[in-house]
Amino acid sequence: MKELERLLVIMKSLRDPLGGCPWDKVQTIDSIKGFTLEEAYEVVDAIERNDIEGLRDELGDLLFHIIFYAEMADEQSQFDFRDVVRQLVEKLERRHPHVFSDTKAENIEQVKALWEKIKQQEREDGAGQNTDTAQLLLDDIGKHMPAIQRAAKLQKRAATVGFDWTESRDILNKLDEELAELREASLNPANMDDISEELGDLMFCCINLARHYKIDAELSLRNTNEKFIHRFNYIEAALEKQNKSLADATLEEMDALWNEAKLKPVNSN
Repeated sequence: MKELERLLVIMKSLRDPLGGCPWDKVQTIDSIKGFTLEEAYEVVDAIERNDIEGLRDELGDLLFHIIFYAEMADEQSQFDFRDVVRQLVEKLERRHPHVFSDTKAENIEQVKALWEKIKQQEREDGAGQNTDTAQLLLDDIGKHMPAIQRAAKLQKRAATVGFDWTESRDILNKLDEELAELREASLNPANMDDISEELGDLMFCCINLARHYKIDAELSLRNTNEKFIHRFNYIEAALEKQNKSLADATLEEMDALWNEAKLKPVNSN
């Protein structure tokens, strides 16, 4: 594609030591990682707003970051953009033998089982190539991804070897146990480390329950955030009609309006 080739040329021009952009040419792989994360969230935001024009724009910004990383790696003779594409093509073909070979997978569950089997083989092959340290089952799950997402991945990976709850009700019982431990820890508010640990255990258990119900815990919480915003905005708007501010209202007044807001659909005005 001519457009892609032009994009690669533009990236090299931006990084040119003499004529390049003063900002772009001094960036490193480490310095732009936060911006990359922002761009990924903006892609998701455009999807949730059903903003197709915005999605096209945000995908372009995200692609620019991919090109950016590849260019910086190429400058260090590590890899280039074509290596990224080549490895992706090989991975897609390897992980979809039901499309690109004679392997059969007739439904989504079979595809998922095949996918996990192939990924496990890849991990074993990778561990075999690394003679310095043996790779443990959870070693390659990224440490810097959002905690909810990482917890779900850790649980899912452990489940591949049978370390998992068999029934959702068992997780609900575990939730009760973890909540009881949190209540006990909270009796000593001076020991915040214990409270924090028990709170983390409770959240980890909630994520496990979501996984068993095939619910994306991250999206579930995002939806709850939006619901909270809707209800709180209702409180603020209702108080404004009464010529009151949030600071003027009592907790009882705000709680009453909150209960009113619960009866309103999230998408209502």
